[in-house]
Amino acid sequence: MARPRRLEDLAAQLTDAVAPRAKSLIITVYGDAILPHGGSAWLGGLIDLMALFGMSERIVRTSVFRLCKDDWLTNTQIGRRSFYRVTDSGKERFAAADRRIYAPLVRDWDRGWDLLMVPPNSLDAETRDALKRELVWQGFGAASPTVYAHPNCDEAAMRRLLAELGVADRIVHMKATLDRSSGFGSLRDLVRGCWDVDQLEHDYVAFLDRFRPLWAALDTADQPDPRASFVARTLMIHDFRRILLRDPMLPPDLLSADWPGQESRMLTRNLYRRLTAPSDAYLMSVLTTANGPLPEAQPSFYARFGGLLEGEPAAAIG
Repeated sequence: MARPRRLEDLAAQLTDAVAPRAKSLIITVYGDAILPHGGSAWLGGLIDLMALFGMSERIVRTSVFRLCKDDWLTNTQIGRRSFYRVTDSGKERFAAADRRIYAPLVRDWDRGWDLLMVPPNSLDAETRDALKRELVWQGFGAASPTVYAHPNCDEAAMRRLLAELGVADRIVHMKATLDRSSGFGSLRDLVRGCWDVDQLEHDYVAFLDRFRPLWAALDTADQPDPRASFVARTLMIHDFRRILLRDPMLPPDLLSADWPGQESRMLTRNLYRRLTAPSDAYLMSVLTTANGPLPEAQPSFYARFGGLLEGEPAAAIG
């Protein structure tokens, strides 16, 4: 039997395998790690964190500047130090993503559907394309060029999107219920026409192949290395997020019995529980705020994935 690889070696290997882009990875770091600790950090500490993933100081500065232009972050200058915090708009976007990424494993479905109907010729081509792109990222499927469907959408995020695009008064939102007498056969066929289920399945299988070895490495480590834990946790959430935010979270009734999405969520939850304490300890040792040390994580952080049973505040780690 092959000897489990060290967590430090796996973290380096995963950096190459996931190959994150700087701007997107900074969003992951803020949403997953910094926001629970208040949402603000000194740029110098962020540069040190991003260096763990092979990101240069120049690319970090450029990416942070672009995130400010996109209204994710805002800058406060104190002396010669720059501190970047999440904007109110950024918090809303992170909250919408968090409800999907860190949701409990079991989700009920009442057989209901949300339908968005776009009247023909009501939108110009640019707005129509932007609407389709953003709805797909929220997990909607295109039942037709003018109808988008979702079995369990985040209504708050959906309404915010329509308002931002200025189309709220031109889109009709309707609720529908499945006629159970017809079974699920035709609905499963429709689902495969609305969503690229095959690509999602392929991506989830690749995710499992990349991150399963972490479990064996953690089982053999008495005290996981904090720096490697932070790298592994960040890359795992980054990779999981890229897949999950394209996943409509279809109910089990509409998927195959061996659907890898549920196993991916279980693996992510279990690894996250193991990595939380050492990775948070490392984060708090590197980052500072304008008011001093990074504050402890908010209580809501420990409710992720239905409860981080093995988590504890980093400051309490001996």
